[in-house]
Amino acid sequence: MTTTGHPRKPLRIGIDVGGTHTDAVALDTDDRILAHTKQPTSPDITAGVRAAVDAVLELLGPDDARNVRQVMLGTTHATNAVVERRNLARVAVIRIGRRITSAVPPLTAWPADLRDAAVAGTVMVDGGYLVDGHQVAPVDRDEVRRFLHQVAGRAQAVAVTGAFAPMYPDQEHLVAELVRAELGAGTPVSLSHELGSLSLLERENATTLNAALGRVGAQVADALDQALREHGLDVAGYLAQSDGTLMEAAHARRFPVLTIGSGPSNSLRGAALLTGHQDAIVIDVGGTTTDLGVLVDGFARESAAGSLIGGVTTSLAMPDVLSLGYGGGTVIHPDRVGPESVGHAIRRHGLVFGGATPTLTDAAVHAGRSTTGTRSRLLDRPTEPFRRAITAFDDDLAHAVALVSHGRRDQPVVAVGGGADLLPDTVAGRTVERPGHGGVANAAGAAIALISGEYETLIPAGPGRGEALARARTEALARARTEALTRAAAAGAAPEHTTIVRIREVPLSYAGQPAVRVTVKAAGRLRTGPPLPRRP
Repeated sequence: MTTTGHPRKPLRIGIDVGGTHTDAVALDTDDRILAHTKQPTSPDITAGVRAAVDAVLELLGPDDARNVRQVMLGTTHATNAVVERRNLARVAVIRIGRRITSAVPPLTAWPADLRDAAVAGTVMVDGGYLVDGHQVAPVDRDEVRRFLHQVAGRAQAVAVTGAFAPMYPDQEHLVAELVRAELGAGTPVSLSHELGSLSLLERENATTLNAALGRVGAQVADALDQALREHGLDVAGYLAQSDGTLMEAAHARRFPVLTIGSGPSNSLRGAALLTGHQDAIVIDVGGTTTDLGVLVDGFARESAAGSLIGGVTTSLAMPDVLSLGYGGGTVIHPDRVGPESVGHAIRRHGLVFGGATPTLTDAAVHAGRSTTGTRSRLLDRPTEPFRRAITAFDDDLAHAVALVSHGRRDQPVVAVGGGADLLPDTVAGRTVERPGHGGVANAAGAAIALISGEYETLIPAGPGRGEALARARTEALARARTEALTRAAAAGAAPEHTTIVRIREVPLSYAGQPAVRVTVKAAGRLRTGPPLPRRP
């Protein structure tokens, strides 16, 4: 826990809540790390966040603490909830469009244990649209009401997905009104058109997960709000999203599924800040897993395939990350390594800390890679399990680097995370770079994350004359770019530092009137100066 340099104002704080540690850093306007800390993650996350903020503010001192203007938090809390099947709300799932979507019922590919933990019931009702805007059928209101009566008392949230709802959302809004009329105005409702792309099944999966994660989103947002209030920080809090941008904490309460994947994105962004590399392979070693990702132009390379979350495929934008079941707390058994981990309790259970459980950290100390703990506590232990564990780790790591590199040999390898010293000096023939402050790279990445605005529209693609179509397309794209920039500025981005970062086009050539669905995303640095007003 240290502080460096002299603060420049205004300041911002980045926080990362991992499975083992909660890290926090304070940065100035030149992205210099002025103070940083690493605290144990608490089971309720609130105590860990509070301790991390408290430690950083103490290091800054009371005068400079008053100059904090923004606080950003990234967390794996939502990911862990899905993977571990815990703290999930039970969701009533309504699909609109039975006549055209019944070939594959809702949540067909979900793992049975996740369905048992998160689903109160599913139904397909009449309704839906075709891609050209033709309404297949009106919503069967009576059928919706009957289903809601069946799940009343069991369902804690509702997920609504309609065929082609991202383009034609009115039927989803109608069902949401029925839900609130039948189950109560306070019933959380997730609507698919606010979350996903045109793909029905992946969008339905993401919407259902979002509804199931409502309590988790509230818990994370509450933890951040409580930490800010207790320290008298009158600033708006932000949470990191999986694409490396930020959303206000109030937004995260509605869309907690968007925080999944934020940890790896923050790690890669932090590595870019600490090393200056814009293209690199980044290895983040935590207490439970080792995650490999790739920096492309300073941002995490996005997965080209649908993201898999807890065994469920979604269409959410996610970083392309390869996870290995090795971390500092990974338990070494007589005949195998892991997958169990002592996680945040490593300082209680690890051998070098006086515990009784052999871990990968102990193996790294035994191999001379790490100086943590007390090496003499390993002297009376058999050496073969340690050697076998290190060999297995190194072999799997080299294979993973080869996979994520896609054949390139010119990318540097950067090691970050609290367990970066577990890595050898070279991996797959590449020298491993360990930057200063690499142990808090995730928190640094959260602190420099951008805030974004997104706009979607349909652009006609015919019929018509070429010049007229080209002019209409140019004008429509210009309007979409302007709207995306406006939305980013409204969310808190500094207009002079905001640019278009992504334009996606989905041809709808088989519609009655050929069109292209365009999504434009703008992102920029948060405004400095007076804090944004808190939302009630």
